[in-house]
Formats: sequence, structure tokens, C-alpha cells
Amino acid sequence: MKFGLVSVQTFFAKAIMSAAVLLSGVAQAAYPDKPVTIIVPYPAGGATDVVARLLAEKLPAVWGQSVMVVNRPGAGTTVAAESLARSAGDGYTLYMTTAAHTISASLYSKLNYDPIKDFAPITLVSTIPLVLVTNPSLPVNTLSELIAYAKSQKNGLSMASTGNGTPQHLAGELFKAKAAIPLVHIPYKGDSPMLTDLVGGQVQMAFVTLSAALPFIKSGKLRAIALASDKRAEAIENVPTMTEAGMPGFTAATWFGLFGPASMSSDLIEKIYKDVSKVVAEPSTTRRLLDMGGVINNSSPQDFQKVIDAEVKNWGEAVRLSGARVD
Repeated sequence: MKFGLVSVQTFFAKAIMSAAVLLSGVAQAAYPDKPVTIIVPYPAGGATDVVARLLAEKLPAVWGQSVMVVNRPGAGTTVAAESLARSAGDGYTLYMTTAAHTISASLYSKLNYDPIKDFAPITLVSTIPLVLVTNPSLPVNTLSELIAYAKSQKNGLSMASTGNGTPQHLAGELFKAKAAIPLVHIPYKGDSPMLTDLVGGQVQMAFVTLSAALPFIKSGKLRAIALASDKRAEAIENVPTMTEAGMPGFTAATWFGLFGPASMSSDLIEKIYKDVSKVVAEPSTTRRLLDMGGVINNSSPQDFQKVIDAEVKNWGEAVRLSGARVD
């Protein structure tokens, strides 16, 4: 049987393509073949850290490899974000962050990375609303009383946040603008150090992730004024929403999403998403997230991208209205 030159070339070309596809499939199936790291831009103990460690605890059963959480706080999450942006897109370095990531696109005038173009969204795990709390030493119980009290203070009140550019920071700046009250922003490197000073009275008020604030609210160490959500939370059902308290339409939440570097392949992104989604859907994981006051999203990469696009637009407008800016 004879083959012409063109037929031979075609045969070998198809063979090479088939081999490449096969090898690609083998490589894909082998992931991961070594430990995976999840970078968290906040200190240990905060809500983002808790969510990342939930995944790190469950994923080894799926992957057969250990998953390590590395806390890298600083500069409103931008230190950790930059390290992820410069990582290899092989799936061995991932990034669990919050809405601060989309806020940074418009809040910071100078970044060494692009918050949108340099990252690949993998999955949106959960969303948790923020709650406005005060130290109990403040003589206020309602939103109107808090606003009146702030206006009566010569130097205003101190407002803590989990860092420049975080949802907690920007929610506070929006509240300051809408209520027309003097607030002095005191940024911290995450929930834990902020809550320590808030409970201790070193700072007076803050917007805090409901999951992080809940134990302190229940123990009476913090006073919940209003929930920045469109509906009340079952865990603190006696606390009104900001709308009910007198500030219509004021909502603010943080979310917990998993990213990789933009150079990751679509196949690898899809694999990691499917594996993580199985873990999130497990009853024990779902229950833990719900107990934190969260809503389960478990979004696909495509749906997560839509959330990011909307967040960039909405938070960009919030930055403009509040006048917040970090150089």
C-alpha cells in the first residue's frame, strides 16, 4: 500500500495532535501531584482565613495532596494580590480573597498589577453581609442616636476597618458621606486585630463581617446597631437593617472567592472549580458557612466573572461618591 507525500504529512500531523491531546489529558488528570498553597490577604482567625481553611481541610480527600494556607496581610490586600499575580499559572498557588479585590481597581491610584486582567476567577464560595457595631461604652443604641452622638463630638468618632480598600473601609466611608458625620478611619490588618481594639475600646465603631462580629455581639462585647443587608439575619433577628434603621438602600457585603493567576488554562480552572464545588456542597461545609451568617454561592467561573464585572462598576461608583482614595 502506497502513501503520497501529502498523505504521510497529514498522517504524522494528526498523530502528533492526538499525542498532544492525550498528554494534555494525562497532565490534567495528574493535577495536583504536589501540595497546593492558598494565599489569604488577612491574618489567621478572620472570616476569609476560616473559609480558606475549610477548603484546605476538605480538599486533600479529593486531591490526595495537602493544601496549605499562607496568611499574607498588608496594604489592604494588595501585598498578597501582587504575589498571586506574579505566580505561575499551574494551579499550585491559589488566592482566597474578598470584595476588596474588586474595590482596589478604583481605590488605588498605583498598583503593580491589574486586579482584573491578572487574575482568573475560579469560584465564588459565599457572601456575608456587614454589620455596623459599636463599643458598648458609647451611649447609643440606634442608628439615629449614633449619628447624633458623632455630630456632637468635636473630633468625631474613630472608625476601624480591616484595612484600606476593604469593603469594611469603603462601607464606613459611604456611611460617613451619607450621614454627614466626622469619622476618623483607623485601618487594621484584618478582623482579629481590629476586633481586639474595638472590644477593648481603643476604637469606637466599625462595619464588620457578620461572621466575625457574631460571637462578640452575642456575648455583649459589641453592640449591633444595624445590618447592611436588604433583609434581617436569623442569627441577630432583633437587629434592624440599615433601611429599617433610617438609611434606605444602604447595603454592603463581603464575599469569599477563589482566584488563580490569569495564565491558568481554562481546563485547569474548570477542574479546580468542580473539585472545590464538591467540597462546598458537602453538608458539613455548607452548615459551617451558614452558621457564619453566609449565603452559599458556589458559583462557576463564568458566573463569578459576572459578579466581578458588576462589583467593579458598583464599588467604583461607591469610591467616587465617598471620595475615598489610597495613593
